This record gives sequence, structure tokens and C-alpha cells, in this order.
Amino acid sequence: MEWVRLKARMLEAGSVRLSGEPADEYISRSAAGPSAGAPGSLFFSPGGSRRVRVGIDEKSPIEVVHRGSGAADLLIDGKSASGRLEPAALHCPRQAYITVSGTCIFHCRYCPVPTLPGRRKGIDEIVRMVEGVADRIDCISITSGVASSIEEEEAYVLDVVSALCRFDLPIGVSIYPLPGTPARLHALGVAEVKFNVEAATPELFRKMCPGLSWDGIWESLSSSVALFGRGRVYSNVIVGLGETDGDLARVMEGLAALGVIPVLRPLTPAASLAGMPHPSAERLLALFEVHGEILRRAGLDPRRALTMCAACTGCDLVSGRDA
Repeated sequence: MEWVRLKARMLEAGSVRLSGEPADEYISRSAAGPSAGAPGSLFFSPGGSRRVRVGIDEKSPIEVVHRGSGAADLLIDGKSASGRLEPAALHCPRQAYITVSGTCIFHCRYCPVPTLPGRRKGIDEIVRMVEGVADRIDCISITSGVASSIEEEEAYVLDVVSALCRFDLPIGVSIYPLPGTPARLHALGVAEVKFNVEAATPELFRKMCPGLSWDGIWESLSSSVALFGRGRVYSNVIVGLGETDGDLARVMEGLAALGVIPVLRPLTPAASLAGMPHPSAERLLALFEVHGEILRRAGLDPRRALTMCAACTGCDLVSGRDA
């Protein structure tokens, strides 16, 4: 349980102060989501399959001291823990997690991507990226903004997936879905999908993600379970948008009842929510217990995840992996 408390505290802080030996090879940068455009992040692991991803900020109250060759000490709240810095293959350890379009026509309030000078990666470029890390990955994960339209983005991602099938690795895809998106991805051999409800209530969703459809996402999640199977479909739910813990419990129960694994994602304050606080460690720990119980009752196990966030676990507390 000690690791769970340490990880919750690091997620609350959202960053660490990095010192010691040079660690450039262990620093990764995001092209999508709330961390896009940030100075960088690192993965700290105490061993085994447990890890945490945090940003790098010289003002952070938490310090990671790199001793060299990946060995590192975590100094937090007067305590010390030994571990290692994990190199990211592409975005995270053991995965080629690639953002296809680092730009978006939508303006979700927590996401800075629409304001950044992002671009769309070419299919040949993406294939070369995967070739460059093929000897140190277990899966391929694809996400994307919406460069011009939802329809055009899906068509392009389908072409990307077709080009990546040659690697014979599990592929996970997280894009904004249309009716029929799950079936089209399944037909290409995609192993897992993640369609994000993002907020705990439809009212918050409409406020945070103007122009997107709460009902459409739920419909895609439901149809995905029939295709990919229970426990092979995921959905991010952000903690810290103004919802109550009861709201979160209800949305997690609704997702789990469908056979979807909810991924509780602590808010990374960015874009128009830059002034919001990170969720407290105490809240994250309490929700971790509720999350675990909901998953157990539904017979869902994140430890079976093949791709994407549930396989990485760096940004979230994950039942079965962190405790």
C-alpha cells in the first residue's frame, strides 16, 4: 500500500524536480492531451510493472535524483524510495504510443492542443517511428486530434492502422468515434479501443467539450464491447472538473456495467483550466478503492490490458497494478 500512497502524492503534485546525473534519454514529451507543449515528463518505477509519469518542474516539492544509468531515488515528504527511470519507447515504456494529428478543431476546455502548432504525421513517417522502436515494444497505441473533420480523421487513422498491421503487435486505438467506428476498427484487427466520456456527468461534458456528443460516445462504447469483448474497451474519466465523488462512482458503475473499464485520469490543469488544482492525494486514494470494488463486482481486470493507458498505468492509479 505504501506505493499507492506515494503515487497518489506524486499525481497530486503533478511534477518532480529532477537532479543528479544527465537524464535526457529518460525524458519524454507529449503531442496530445493536457501535457502537450509541456517541458517534458519522466517515468519513475519502484520495480516490477508499477510506474508513475510526472512532469518536470524545478519548483516541484518532490525531487527525483538520477544516480546514473537509470537508477534513481525519489525524495518525497521526508521519505526516500529507490527505483529506476524508465525510458519511453514512444511516449511511454514498452509501447509505440503515437499521436497521428497533433492538432484539433474542437476546443475541450482542459486541452491545449488546439492552440499549439501541431501537425499530422505521414503514414510512412509513423511506420518508420514504429520500426525504430520495434525491438523494445509490446504493442502499438494510436490516438489523434481532429485535424479537419471527424469523418476525415477516422478515415486517415484507418489507413494508419492498416499500415501498422505488418508489425504483428496488438494495436489499440483512441479517437473520437462515429457510428460504425468500432466495427471498422475491429475489421482491421484492432485489439482494444478507448472512447473517452471525459466528464462524470453529461452536463459537465457539454461544458467541457462543446460540439461533441456524450450520447454518441456511450453508443460507441456499448457497440464496442460486443465486438472487442468485456475488458477490451476503455474510457477516460477526468477527476477534478467539478464533479462529486458520487458522480464518479455512478459513471464508473455505468461503464463497468457495459463491460467497459473506466480509466480515472487526474486532471492536468491546462488550457482554460490552467488555474484549477490537481486532485488531492486523499481523494485519489478514496476513489482508487471505489474504482477497484466496481471493477471487481463487474469481473473486469485492468491487468489484462494489452495497449494504451491501462497497460501503461503511468498517469493513473490502477486497480490490480498499483496495489
